[in-house]
Amino acid sequence: MSSIITGEAVVLELRPASFGARALGLMLDVLVHVVLLFVLLFLLGMVAPDLDGAAARAMALSSVVLCLVVVPVAVETLSRGRSLGKLATGLRIVRDDGGSIRFRHAVIRGLIGFLEIYATFGGLAIAVALFNDKSKRLGDVVAGTYSLRQRVPSEPTVLPYAPPHLQAWVGRADIGRVPDGTARRASQFIQQASRMAPESRSSLAVALATELAAYVAPPPPPGTTPEGYLHAVLGERRNRDLERLRRAEQRSAIVGDRLNRLPFTR
Repeated sequence: MSSIITGEAVVLELRPASFGARALGLMLDVLVHVVLLFVLLFLLGMVAPDLDGAAARAMALSSVVLCLVVVPVAVETLSRGRSLGKLATGLRIVRDDGGSIRFRHAVIRGLIGFLEIYATFGGLAIAVALFNDKSKRLGDVVAGTYSLRQRVPSEPTVLPYAPPHLQAWVGRADIGRVPDGTARRASQFIQQASRMAPESRSSLAVALATELAAYVAPPPPPGTTPEGYLHAVLGERRNRDLERLRRAEQRSAIVGDRLNRLPFTR
């Protein structure tokens, strides 16, 4: 996984495509382009059977350039890095900074791609991609692009909850002064805790629990773990917010019903 820092100092985690996914998408694209070429040559042979050798070779060469260079470049430019093969495998070509490719990137990829894919039967593209950490082929290296995975498995949402032995305490606790920023950081920790190293997880849980404790009273029962404390406070905070929203919705419904029953005069 690669990291990109935007101008607002936000770190974006992007997942480059694997070699296998790129190879499968490329094979699908090559199949489509070759089939298109054969169909075009077949139609030209039916339409112009009486052409001399030079004209036939010129038309055949034009067909090859059209199907193997012009069409891929046009498709990638108009779709901002997508193609049939990439759509099927959930990939997209992007710049090294994560932005959408432009016409010049597609042209460089298309011209070099003809050499490394068709002229060398894919040997050059495979040799370069195998020794690149992002599975770039030569056209990507020159154009400054790579293939990005767009289909990634969604991670399950972890909802904070109050452990049974803390429910009585947190139900009476004053947690209304917890700042939104502190609650947001604690919630992000709960979501990511299972993927953290044990040492980092423990130290961050202690730091967040200490920060929350300044806004929560009374203190929790003795023996409460930092993560249990975070779960109890955030779970109760969520429940209270939902209850407050439910009561506000009920009040709005009652007021709306009264307004609808008022006598209307012209």
